[in-house]
Amino acid sequence: VKAVQHGLRFGQHGLPLMGAGDWNDGMNQVGIEGRGESVWLGFFLYDILQRFATLAEQRQDACVALMCRSQALHLQKNLETSAWDGEWYRRGYFDDGTPLGSKASQDCRIDAIAQSWSVLSGAASPDHSRRAMQALDKYLVDSDAGLIKLLSPPFDNHGPNPGYIQGYLPGVRENGGQYTHGAIWAVMAFARMGNKARAWQLWSMINPINHTLNAGEVAKYKAEPYVMSADVYSVEPHTGRAGWSWYTGSAGWAYRLLTEELLGIKQYGTVLTLHAQFPDEWSSFGITYQHGYSQYYITVSRGGMEYQVLMDGVILSDDRIPLLDDGQNHTVDIIQN
Repeated sequence: VKAVQHGLRFGQHGLPLMGAGDWNDGMNQVGIEGRGESVWLGFFLYDILQRFATLAEQRQDACVALMCRSQALHLQKNLETSAWDGEWYRRGYFDDGTPLGSKASQDCRIDAIAQSWSVLSGAASPDHSRRAMQALDKYLVDSDAGLIKLLSPPFDNHGPNPGYIQGYLPGVRENGGQYTHGAIWAVMAFARMGNKARAWQLWSMINPINHTLNAGEVAKYKAEPYVMSADVYSVEPHTGRAGWSWYTGSAGWAYRLLTEELLGIKQYGTVLTLHAQFPDEWSSFGITYQHGYSQYYITVSRGGMEYQVLMDGVILSDDRIPLLDDGQNHTVDIIQN
């Protein structure tokens, strides 16, 4: 509660203060004087407030729940009023009020994570989030190089100083390269919107194994095909080169993208649900799910009927698969459209 209350500090646009950096700590000069604001942090804080309100309600703490809900509503209005740039969401505001991530900006006209989190947070209007993701797809996805840029164009000493992100060469690391953690959020956003075809296309595009299919690609990528790299450069002569591999941050998010968003696997206590967004060319897939000393052999098949779950041959009344730590093996058959 103290952390949430401490975070409820806003600037002149009613957006959270950026301080010495938010998720992107390379932007450590945007709000260093205490007035700069972060749009991404606004979306993130909205999500935190909503989820924390649910937790407070479960604990029957009406006071904290009301604080979180009311602050989230206020923040949502400010995001729509002060963050929308006409075609996508801005990234924030510098201390002097100069917009960051705006079509009026010479550097960093558009930033990926503000667009992705407009979807992931649920704070944005459906029309604005749809247009924001269209802009992300248009300006930040480089299909030829097989990467999703964090921002574009790179910072190159035009306008206010954003911080040490500008110390990287244009197109390297956070400065306009693919920062894989943020790229995965973009894929998750497409999946969350129900655009499963684009989500699978983009995941396949940034999957490291697809950057190392022959000797020429291995020589360009220069990193392992079986682990996630933090970044992939986007400017010649290093376009397509990976950096800082074995990056656990992007690896963890890649796992969540695949299991939760695309395969639709969610566990709530001793209940499992599965609503997959699998590609149209797949007719079925199977997983083995370990719960304690029990294993669940789950098959998901495409069918022409309504969603149906059978566990050990018995049709369940809803989508909730009970997880029993009874040392036995269980079979689950799911049929979905």
